[in-house]
Amino acid sequence: MEIPLLITSHAKEILHCLKEKYFKDIQELEIDGQKIEAPQPLSWYPDEQAWHTNMSRKIIRKSPLLEKFHQFLVSETESGNISRQEAVSMIPPLLLKIEPHHKILDMCAAPGSKTAQLIEMLHADMDVPFPEGFVIANDVDNKRCYLLVHQAKRLNSPCIMVVNHDASCIPTLEINSNGKKDVLFYDRILCDVPCSGDGTMRKNIDVWKKWTTSNSLHLHGLQLRIAVRGVEQLAVGGRMVYSTCSLNPIEDEAVIAALLEKSEGALELADCSADLPGLKWMPGVTSWKLMTKEGQWYTDWSEVPSSRHTQIRPTMFPQKDSEKLASFHLERCMRILPHHQNTGGFFVAVLVKKAPMPWNKRYPKLRKDSKLSSSAAQTSSSKEAPSPGDTPHLPPEGSTEKVERNSQEGKVDKEADETPEGASVGQDAGAKPEGMCGPPPSKKMRLFGYKEDPFVFLSDDDPVFTTIQSFYDLSPDFPKLNVLTRTHEGKKRNLYMVSKELRNVLLNNSERMKVINTGVKVWSRNSEGEEFGCAFRLAQEGIYTLQPYIRSRIIRVSVEDIKVLLTQENPYLSKLEDEAHAQAQKIGMGSIVLKYIPNPNNPGEPQCPIQLCGWRGKTSIRAFVPRNERFHYLRMLGVEVFRDKQGLGQKRSDGEKDGKEEAEDAAEKDEEQEEERAADKEVDLENGNENGSSESKTDCGDKETSS
Repeated sequence: MEIPLLITSHAKEILHCLKEKYFKDIQELEIDGQKIEAPQPLSWYPDEQAWHTNMSRKIIRKSPLLEKFHQFLVSETESGNISRQEAVSMIPPLLLKIEPHHKILDMCAAPGSKTAQLIEMLHADMDVPFPEGFVIANDVDNKRCYLLVHQAKRLNSPCIMVVNHDASCIPTLEINSNGKKDVLFYDRILCDVPCSGDGTMRKNIDVWKKWTTSNSLHLHGLQLRIAVRGVEQLAVGGRMVYSTCSLNPIEDEAVIAALLEKSEGALELADCSADLPGLKWMPGVTSWKLMTKEGQWYTDWSEVPSSRHTQIRPTMFPQKDSEKLASFHLERCMRILPHHQNTGGFFVAVLVKKAPMPWNKRYPKLRKDSKLSSSAAQTSSSKEAPSPGDTPHLPPEGSTEKVERNSQEGKVDKEADETPEGASVGQDAGAKPEGMCGPPPSKKMRLFGYKEDPFVFLSDDDPVFTTIQSFYDLSPDFPKLNVLTRTHEGKKRNLYMVSKELRNVLLNNSERMKVINTGVKVWSRNSEGEEFGCAFRLAQEGIYTLQPYIRSRIIRVSVEDIKVLLTQENPYLSKLEDEAHAQAQKIGMGSIVLKYIPNPNNPGEPQCPIQLCGWRGKTSIRAFVPRNERFHYLRMLGVEVFRDKQGLGQKRSDGEKDGKEEAEDAAEKDEEQEEERAADKEVDLENGNENGSSESKTDCGDKETSS
């Protein structure tokens, strides 16, 4: 089955390179008797960002005729400009209709292809370094969270946070709004729940061996609990996309119908029929039957014997009341069938929240803020408390699908709710230094695999930042309070930046949230820099975030200058063209910004800005740019990058090329092993075990590859 290419919206030069060079080179090829079709854009994906062809991964990897194209894909994928994912898995982020100010929650995010789409949409305007919105990406599996971090880091965003929680009881977060605590509600939620994966029968051979009718019965309850938790945290007026790579109504329409019935009109299914023109899909079904593993059929809950009531629940059956069923508009759900457009099977539904959930119509119960300046401030805050709102809360005890609160996360929240009025949460663990976020107190967090370093924001007068500010002449509006480090004591090795909105989330939720990673690296310690006035050099990962605030140590370079800087290790200053050379002569030794500004009157040159981190030495200059990014920029400049040039910008030796080839092979092997691990971690559906690995969902095409 084909695996399409998804090109990030800001990588227009890459799209031009693909269309004008690589696609033309391969469209007439014939490999092993198979004629390679010319790649075509997916008709329903905007702006020709997604392309498909009949080339398989195996052909791309192993054919000598496609070696250049393979290396291009590996390099650009690692740089974050291209992703390879199944076409249907691109649909949910599109239906969310993301805008830069949206607060977004991805509930079951690993391995991260959809998360990457969300981040990219958040940064639609590349001229805005800090969008008002952010993405919180969650996954229950600690190890898969690090795969998620790897995928998200490719996009170098200060607006992404990766957390590690069970999605069915992900904690309610708080933010500081005008001096008082408010509940954080999300404008957009992606609820791509764990599923049986029966829609992936074309690419996942194991489905044919392991599938049973009981798969969906064991997952339905978990899926509904996750969806309920999602709509609880959704803001009124917000959108939540529920999706699975299953075609079984028990995992799809049954969950949506149960959610709509519970909501009592607070939710409605959105009509998305006109949102993706060109996409072929079938409407949701309104009637279905349920079959047990033994082959027995049930059409209604009343037919189910009491001995089966623990396995089969009323919410698994279609609504009997025809009028109520019609009001659900289940036909607005979208079913993508494999044979329609050469994809996998997929289900997606878009829910819009019209009012608070009925079980949430009460005053928000928030923990007291012990750091308010006075008790009067506390009184003022309580008087200005929000009107009865939609504070996330569990369904009533009598609910057949109540969220189980005996998890460790639930215990933490319960302890917090029972904190005496006026008491400081976690006060028994000692006061936390101001501006410091980190793992919650050990007394409350007996949680598997959580051993992250703290997140410590720099103070306004931190001596480290004082030297940085003067050395780079940062503008007065630089948000220095958003700079953080991962150590509270000792020398700071790296400095990171987050948006002010994520800073707000971090500072107000460090004791209820397991943060795996956040922010983008902007400075790295360089001992040599101390001689020249600043111990921190710029990091390429954060240059597009930082550069708008830097007012000195900038050298404007030409296309030819960039070619020299990216193909030579330490070129002499004299190798630069006259204008750049003159600028470099006026700048002292140390970290610099190398900036290319496109000339609209010269369409033959790249028409997008390029910013590189560099180092101005005594007589030479160099670019501090990772290997794959070097290749990316060189391709944009029309320089052929192929295996015989893999040593570009590196110290060359006879053995190094072999090492690079081995690294590529190792990367491919790691990718295959990750797919195997994901398959091994499927829910033990035969035994009904959905604990521990409850969110190890079958990745319906989400598993990006670097080839």
